[in-house]
Amino acid sequence: MAGKLSEEVTYGTVDEAYAARLEAVRPEDDGPVWMVNLMKYRDVAVYADGRESSITGAEADALYAPFGIFKELGASLVLYAEVEAKLLGDDQDWDAVAVVNYPSRRAFMEMQERPDYLERHAHKAAGMERTIILCCTPMDLPIATPEFPRTSFSSAPNPSTPEDPPILVCHVVQLADDGAGAEDLNTYASYAAKVAFAQGVRIDGWFDVEGTPVGDGRRWDQVRFNAFPSRAAFRAVVSDPDRQQVQSTHRDGSMSDTYTMILRPLIDTLGASVGADWS
Repeated sequence: MAGKLSEEVTYGTVDEAYAARLEAVRPEDDGPVWMVNLMKYRDVAVYADGRESSITGAEADALYAPFGIFKELGASLVLYAEVEAKLLGDDQDWDAVAVVNYPSRRAFMEMQERPDYLERHAHKAAGMERTIILCCTPMDLPIATPEFPRTSFSSAPNPSTPEDPPILVCHVVQLADDGAGAEDLNTYASYAAKVAFAQGVRIDGWFDVEGTPVGDGRRWDQVRFNAFPSRAAFRAVVSDPDRQQVQSTHRDGSMSDTYTMILRPLIDTLGASVGADWS
């Protein structure tokens, strides 16, 4: 993210080295990416030009929403979800998680230089207190695909109901630096998947993080989205004693940093955008 936009990003630190990599990528090495956004809104939007404002940060972000530009670029918003609860992570909270699928890294970078985008971006800068943007690509699943019948969320053991609708659980992961983090996390996932799939859980998207265009200096390695039929299904998975044992021996030491959040999706075509049959 270079030029004028980089100067206007007030809600995080631009990784200039990674931005240079994005600008230099060759067409033959380029391809679709999923930009995962963790977002914390201001209580009241603050505009850089000093204009008076009484709207909330979320309302300013709604004014920003560059859907027409996305369409011209071949990009699309494939997930927008409110954060209902943060289960793991530091003392920073988040309000929403969004994922935009771009046809290429080049398309993402070209958008930053468009005058119509820069004009809209003033609303995003006004509305955001802080943001982490993660450039992601789908990972090869390290676990076996489900052997359980694919049932709808309404007929799962703990089904979706109007009182207990589906949730999405998001894991943003920094793997342990000892070199065994990925192996330990995959070992845990292989055991946990048996419990989760029996509850009707679906993988909405598992991603490797290529880089962090905007953030706070931390490295992130993976983002995982799992869809649960209900909170009751989530509790059933979390309380399973065999899963808990594997968690203590494998998962807990696999990560050196994480955010784990329960999301309420308002827009969710993430699995379809990945195009995997396990979604």
